[in-house]
Amino acid sequence: MTKMDASPPVLRIKDRVAYITLNRPHHINRLEHGDLVELTKIFSGISMDREVRVVVLTGTGDVFSAGFDLNAIAAGDVGDPVSGPGGFGLVADALECLPQATIARLNGGVYGGATDLALACDFRIGVMEMEAAMPAARLGLHYYKGGIKRYASRLGLDNAKRMFLTAERIGARALLEMGYLTQLVTADRLDEAVAHLAQTLAANAPLAVQGMKLSLNEFARQEWDDDVFFSRAEIALKSDDLRKGVSALLQKRKPGF
Repeated sequence: MTKMDASPPVLRIKDRVAYITLNRPHHINRLEHGDLVELTKIFSGISMDREVRVVVLTGTGDVFSAGFDLNAIAAGDVGDPVSGPGGFGLVADALECLPQATIARLNGGVYGGATDLALACDFRIGVMEMEAAMPAARLGLHYYKGGIKRYASRLGLDNAKRMFLTAERIGARALLEMGYLTQLVTADRLDEAVAHLAQTLAANAPLAVQGMKLSLNEFARQEWDDDVFFSRAEIALKSDDLRKGVSALLQKRKPGF
């Protein structure tokens, strides 16, 4: 990723992939209130963009993100049990609810609320040098509802407790073993690995990918709704995507969705 002057999160769209870059490297990409507002706008726009198939979230520099600005928390911006400090929880929820497949490109350390942003993505590809830490217990901060659900449903109860209750820094290999990371690569292979996964996801049938992603997340959160599931499935089953996919398979060629 190229270096940019410090700014709110930057959006770039290329080849059906939306790249969102957290861009305050001199403050280890901490997220200020204005950054959260900008992320909310970006997610809203992407969710309605039918041309975007995949979303990649990353940071500038050597750290993915330090999470929400601690100065704001010290000043009293602690939010509530649903929204979280500065509304951070609502932003993470919005990321998780994007219909497109999402990848966290973890170029370095992941701390605080940023660990939840990464968990809100469908895939997390990290580098050998990275670590992650959730210091809520050390700060005396009770985490918000969405983050608790994501941690427990995606990492399992024991791993969620380890990260939340110990507040310890956990290295890359342990993060891979506990399922926090989908893939672990050397720094020089990070872009290659992210690009390969993004291209793989973008080449698949969008209605099937998006419908199954949302349904899997809802099941994991124990928020299953038969009516919603049947509606999504019916749309995909009646779409041209299915016809194109079956035809391509029978003809032994790649489908063009």
